[in-house]
Amino acid sequence: MGITRSVVVSIVGRPNTGKSTLTNRLVGRKIAIVSRKPQTTRTRITGLLNKDSCQYVFLDTPGFHRPKSRLGDYMVNVVRQTVSDVDVAVLVVEPIPNIGEPEKELIKKIKGAKIPSILAINKIDTVKKEELLEVISVYSDAHDFDEIIPISAKSGDGCETLLSALEGFSIEGDPLFPEDMISDQPEKQIAAEIIREKLLRLIDKEIPHGTAVEIEEYKDTDDGILEISANIYCEKESHKGIIIGKNGAMLKSVGQAAREDMERAFETKVFLQLWVKVREGWRNNIAQIRNFGYDDR
Repeated sequence: MGITRSVVVSIVGRPNTGKSTLTNRLVGRKIAIVSRKPQTTRTRITGLLNKDSCQYVFLDTPGFHRPKSRLGDYMVNVVRQTVSDVDVAVLVVEPIPNIGEPEKELIKKIKGAKIPSILAINKIDTVKKEELLEVISVYSDAHDFDEIIPISAKSGDGCETLLSALEGFSIEGDPLFPEDMISDQPEKQIAAEIIREKLLRLIDKEIPHGTAVEIEEYKDTDDGILEISANIYCEKESHKGIIIGKNGAMLKSVGQAAREDMERAFETKVFLQLWVKVREGWRNNIAQIRNFGYDDR
Protein backbone atom coordinates (compact mmCIF):
# COMPACT_ATOMS: atom_id res chain seq x y z
CA MET A 1 0.00 0.00 0.00
CA GLY A 2 1.41 3.41 -0.98
CA ILE A 3 1.40 6.72 0.85
CA THR A 4 -2.13 8.06 1.29
CA ARG A 5 -1.57 10.55 4.12
CA SER A 6 1.06 13.07 5.20
CA VAL A 7 1.84 15.22 8.22
CA VAL A 8 4.22 18.20 8.39
CA VAL A 9 5.83 18.56 11.81
CA SER A 10 7.94 21.44 13.16
CA ILE A 11 10.37 20.40 15.90
CA VAL A 12 11.20 23.41 18.06
CA GLY A 13 12.84 24.20 21.37
CA ARG A 14 15.74 26.01 23.01
CA PRO A 15 19.33 25.00 22.12
CA ASN A 16 20.60 21.62 23.24
CA THR A 17 17.27 19.99 24.10
CA GLY A 18 17.88 17.14 21.63
CA LYS A 19 15.86 18.27 18.60
CA SER A 20 18.36 17.00 16.03
CA THR A 21 18.85 13.73 17.93
CA LEU A 22 15.07 13.30 17.88
CA THR A 23 14.86 14.08 14.16
CA ASN A 24 17.55 11.51 13.39
CA ARG A 25 15.81 8.95 15.61
CA LEU A 26 12.43 9.44 13.95
CA VAL A 27 13.84 9.38 10.41
CA GLY A 28 15.95 6.33 11.21
CA ARG A 29 19.13 7.80 9.73
CA LYS A 30 21.47 10.67 10.51
CA ILE A 31 20.43 13.76 8.57
CA ALA A 32 21.11 16.45 11.21
CA ILE A 33 24.42 16.98 13.00
CA VAL A 34 24.54 16.49 16.74
CA SER A 35 26.78 18.09 19.35
CA ARG A 36 26.68 18.80 23.06
CA LYS A 37 27.42 22.42 22.26
CA PRO A 38 24.36 24.69 21.89
CA GLN A 39 23.28 26.25 18.57
CA THR A 40 24.61 23.33 16.52
CA THR A 41 21.82 23.45 13.93
CA ARG A 42 21.88 26.69 11.91
CA THR A 43 19.09 26.24 9.39
CA ARG A 44 15.90 24.28 8.89
CA ILE A 45 16.49 20.65 7.97
CA THR A 46 13.75 18.46 6.51
CA GLY A 47 13.76 14.78 7.44
CA LEU A 48 11.37 12.31 5.85
CA LEU A 49 9.88 9.05 7.08
CA ASN A 50 7.48 6.88 5.11
CA LYS A 51 5.81 4.42 7.45
CA ASP A 52 2.81 2.28 6.59
CA SER A 53 0.60 4.64 4.56
CA CYS A 54 1.80 7.92 6.13
CA GLN A 55 4.61 10.29 5.12
CA TYR A 56 6.07 12.23 8.06
CA VAL A 57 7.84 15.48 7.16
CA PHE A 58 9.99 16.64 10.09
CA LEU A 59 11.33 20.21 10.14
CA ASP A 60 14.29 20.32 12.53
CA THR A 61 15.07 23.91 13.51
CA PRO A 62 17.89 25.83 15.22
CA GLY A 63 17.63 26.26 18.97
CA PHE A 64 15.53 29.27 19.91
CA HIS A 65 17.83 31.72 21.72
CA ARG A 66 18.67 35.40 22.16
CA PRO A 67 20.80 36.20 19.09
CA LYS A 68 24.21 37.87 19.42
CA SER A 69 25.05 38.18 15.72
CA ARG A 70 23.41 38.52 12.31
CA LEU A 71 23.77 34.75 11.94
CA GLY A 72 21.91 34.38 15.24
CA ASP A 73 19.15 36.66 13.92
CA TYR A 74 18.85 34.41 10.88
CA MET A 75 18.60 31.27 13.04
CA VAL A 76 15.86 32.74 15.25
CA ASN A 77 13.90 33.89 12.17
CA VAL A 78 14.04 30.34 10.81
CA VAL A 79 12.37 29.07 13.98
CA ARG A 80 9.68 31.75 13.92
CA GLN A 81 8.83 30.98 10.28
CA THR A 82 8.77 27.23 10.85
CA VAL A 83 6.29 27.35 13.73
CA SER A 84 3.54 28.39 11.30
CA ASP A 85 2.28 26.61 8.17
CA VAL A 86 2.63 23.10 9.61
CA ASP A 87 0.12 20.49 10.70
CA VAL A 88 1.52 20.13 14.22
CA ALA A 89 4.37 21.56 16.32
CA VAL A 90 6.47 19.48 18.69
CA LEU A 91 8.02 21.52 21.50
CA VAL A 92 11.04 19.64 22.85
CA VAL A 93 11.98 20.48 26.44
CA GLU A 94 14.26 19.12 29.11
CA PRO A 95 12.70 17.52 32.23
CA ILE A 96 12.94 20.66 34.36
CA PRO A 97 9.84 21.93 36.24
CA ASN A 98 10.39 25.50 35.15
CA ILE A 99 9.40 27.25 31.94
CA GLY A 100 12.15 29.50 30.63
CA GLU A 101 11.78 32.53 28.37
CA PRO A 102 12.53 30.58 25.14
CA GLU A 103 9.79 28.08 25.96
CA LYS A 104 7.35 30.86 26.89
CA GLU A 105 7.93 32.63 23.59
CA LEU A 106 7.62 29.40 21.58
CA ILE A 107 4.36 28.56 23.34
CA LYS A 108 3.16 32.06 22.49
CA LYS A 109 4.08 31.48 18.82
CA ILE A 110 2.23 28.16 18.80
CA LYS A 111 -0.86 29.77 20.30
CA GLY A 112 -0.69 32.63 17.80
CA ALA A 113 -0.42 30.21 14.88
CA LYS A 114 -3.41 28.26 16.26
CA ILE A 115 -1.88 24.91 15.39
CA PRO A 116 -1.99 21.59 17.26
CA SER A 117 0.97 20.98 19.53
CA ILE A 118 2.70 18.16 21.34
CA LEU A 119 5.04 18.60 24.27
CA ALA A 120 7.93 16.13 24.07
CA ILE A 121 9.75 15.98 27.41
CA ASN A 122 13.17 14.65 26.41
CA LYS A 123 15.98 13.04 28.46
CA ILE A 124 13.54 11.22 30.74
CA ASP A 125 16.29 8.74 31.61
CA THR A 126 17.97 11.52 33.64
CA VAL A 127 15.14 12.07 36.19
CA LYS A 128 12.90 10.14 38.56
CA LYS A 129 9.22 9.56 37.77
CA GLU A 130 7.97 11.93 40.47
CA GLU A 131 10.12 14.74 39.04
CA LEU A 132 8.65 14.08 35.60
CA LEU A 133 5.12 14.47 36.95
CA GLU A 134 6.04 17.94 38.22
CA VAL A 135 7.31 18.93 34.75
CA ILE A 136 4.06 17.71 33.17
CA SER A 137 2.03 19.72 35.70
CA VAL A 138 3.95 22.96 35.07
CA TYR A 139 3.61 22.77 31.28
CA SER A 140 -0.04 21.68 31.45
CA ASP A 141 -0.80 24.90 33.32
CA ALA A 142 1.01 26.96 30.67
CA HIS A 143 -0.70 25.57 27.56
CA ASP A 144 -3.35 23.08 26.56
CA PHE A 145 -1.09 20.72 24.59
CA ASP A 146 -2.86 18.11 22.51
CA GLU A 147 -0.45 15.51 23.88
CA ILE A 148 2.35 15.43 26.44
CA ILE A 149 4.78 12.59 25.72
CA PRO A 150 7.89 11.76 27.77
CA ILE A 151 10.70 10.53 25.50
CA SER A 152 14.37 9.72 25.27
CA ALA A 153 15.60 10.66 21.79
CA LYS A 154 18.90 8.98 22.64
CA SER A 155 17.46 5.54 23.47
CA GLY A 156 14.24 5.78 21.47
CA ASP A 157 11.93 5.40 24.47
CA GLY A 158 8.56 7.00 23.74
CA CYS A 159 9.39 7.76 20.10
CA GLU A 160 6.92 5.23 18.69
CA THR A 161 4.26 6.77 20.93
CA LEU A 162 5.18 10.18 19.50
CA LEU A 163 4.92 8.88 15.92
CA SER A 164 1.49 7.42 16.62
CA ALA A 165 0.33 10.73 18.05
CA LEU A 166 1.69 12.64 15.02
CA GLU A 167 -0.13 10.33 12.62
CA GLY A 168 -3.36 11.54 14.19
CA PHE A 169 -2.73 14.97 12.62
CA SER A 170 -2.03 13.62 9.13
CA ILE A 171 -4.04 14.74 6.11
CA GLU A 172 -5.23 12.56 3.25
CA GLY A 173 -3.52 13.07 -0.09
CA ASP A 174 -0.49 12.21 -2.22
CA PRO A 175 2.99 12.27 -0.63
CA LEU A 176 4.64 15.68 -0.45
CA PHE A 177 8.07 14.26 -1.34
CA PRO A 178 9.25 11.28 -3.43
CA GLU A 179 9.08 8.12 -1.35
CA ASP A 180 12.81 7.33 -1.80
CA MET A 181 13.93 10.63 -0.18
CA ILE A 182 15.01 10.91 3.46
CA SER A 183 15.97 14.61 3.43
CA ASP A 184 15.72 17.69 1.24
CA GLN A 185 19.40 18.46 1.90
CA PRO A 186 21.73 17.85 -1.08
CA GLU A 187 24.66 15.55 -0.37
CA LYS A 188 27.12 18.46 -0.65
CA GLN A 189 25.32 20.21 2.20
CA ILE A 190 25.29 17.04 4.30
CA ALA A 191 29.05 16.70 3.72
CA ALA A 192 29.63 20.30 4.84
CA GLU A 193 27.54 19.78 7.97
CA ILE A 194 29.40 16.58 8.85
CA ILE A 195 32.70 18.49 8.74
CA ARG A 196 31.22 21.23 10.93
CA GLU A 197 29.96 18.64 13.40
CA LYS A 198 33.49 17.26 13.84
CA LEU A 199 34.80 20.78 14.47
CA LEU A 200 32.16 21.23 17.17
CA ARG A 201 33.03 17.90 18.78
CA LEU A 202 36.82 18.11 18.64
CA ILE A 203 37.53 21.80 19.33
CA ASP A 204 36.65 23.49 22.62
CA LYS A 205 34.98 26.76 23.47
CA GLU A 206 33.64 29.33 21.01
CA ILE A 207 35.90 28.71 18.02
CA PRO A 208 33.68 26.12 16.24
CA HIS A 209 30.70 28.50 16.35
CA GLY A 210 32.72 30.94 14.25
CA THR A 211 33.36 28.37 11.52
CA ALA A 212 31.60 27.75 8.24
CA VAL A 213 32.28 25.02 5.69
CA GLU A 214 32.14 25.42 1.93
CA ILE A 215 32.39 22.42 -0.40
CA GLU A 216 34.66 23.45 -3.28
CA GLU A 217 34.76 20.14 -5.18
CA TYR A 218 32.42 17.14 -5.02
CA LYS A 219 32.77 14.48 -7.70
CA ASP A 220 32.61 10.72 -8.27
CA THR A 221 35.69 9.19 -9.88
CA ASP A 222 35.79 6.33 -12.36
CA ASP A 223 37.14 3.99 -9.67
CA GLY A 224 34.12 4.58 -7.41
CA ILE A 225 35.67 7.04 -4.96
CA LEU A 226 33.87 10.22 -3.94
CA GLU A 227 36.38 13.10 -3.98
CA ILE A 228 35.53 16.06 -1.75
CA SER A 229 37.53 19.25 -1.26
CA ALA A 230 36.28 21.68 1.39
CA ASN A 231 37.25 25.05 2.83
CA ILE A 232 36.83 25.66 6.55
CA TYR A 233 36.40 29.37 7.24
CA CYS A 234 37.11 30.87 10.67
CA GLU A 235 37.05 34.43 11.95
CA LYS A 236 40.60 34.94 13.26
CA GLU A 237 44.15 33.98 12.30
CA SER A 238 44.69 32.59 15.80
CA HIS A 239 41.63 30.34 15.33
CA LYS A 240 43.13 29.03 12.10
CA GLY A 241 46.20 27.82 14.00
CA ILE A 242 44.03 26.02 16.57
CA ILE A 243 41.92 24.32 13.89
CA ILE A 244 45.04 23.13 12.05
CA GLY A 245 46.78 22.12 15.29
CA LYS A 246 50.41 21.26 15.93
CA ASN A 247 51.89 19.73 12.79
CA GLY A 248 48.36 19.60 11.35
CA ALA A 249 47.17 17.08 13.98
CA MET A 250 43.78 18.67 14.72
CA LEU A 251 42.84 19.14 11.07
CA LYS A 252 43.86 15.54 10.41
CA SER A 253 41.59 14.34 13.25
CA VAL A 254 38.67 16.41 11.94
CA GLY A 255 39.22 15.08 8.43
CA GLN A 256 39.47 11.45 9.49
CA ALA A 257 36.33 11.58 11.63
CA ALA A 258 34.40 13.42 8.89
CA ARG A 259 35.55 11.01 6.17
CA GLU A 260 34.47 7.97 8.19
CA ASP A 261 31.05 9.52 8.82
CA MET A 262 30.64 10.43 5.15
CA GLU A 263 31.49 6.90 4.05
CA ARG A 264 28.71 5.58 6.29
CA ALA A 265 26.27 8.23 5.10
CA PHE A 266 27.02 7.97 1.37
CA GLU A 267 27.90 4.25 1.36
CA THR A 268 31.06 4.74 -0.70
CA LYS A 269 34.78 5.37 -0.26
CA VAL A 270 35.60 9.06 0.27
CA PHE A 271 38.79 11.01 -0.40
CA LEU A 272 38.57 14.23 1.64
CA GLN A 273 40.81 17.30 1.50
CA LEU A 274 40.39 20.18 3.96
CA TRP A 275 41.75 23.73 3.82
CA VAL A 276 41.47 26.41 6.53
CA LYS A 277 40.95 30.06 5.62
CA VAL A 278 40.22 33.26 7.57
CA ARG A 279 37.19 35.41 6.85
CA GLU A 280 36.93 37.96 9.64
CA GLY A 281 33.53 38.84 11.08
CA TRP A 282 31.54 36.72 8.63
CA ARG A 283 28.79 36.01 11.21
CA ASN A 284 27.80 39.69 11.10
CA ASN A 285 28.07 40.05 7.33
CA ILE A 286 24.76 39.37 5.56
CA ALA A 287 26.45 38.74 2.20
CA GLN A 288 28.80 36.17 3.73
CA ILE A 289 26.01 34.51 5.70
CA ARG A 290 24.03 34.07 2.47
CA ASN A 291 27.15 32.91 0.64
CA PHE A 292 27.44 30.03 3.12
CA GLY A 293 23.86 28.97 2.40
CA TYR A 294 22.05 30.61 5.33
CA ASP A 295 19.43 32.60 3.44
CA ASP A 296 15.97 33.41 4.80
CA ARG A 297 14.89 35.71 1.97
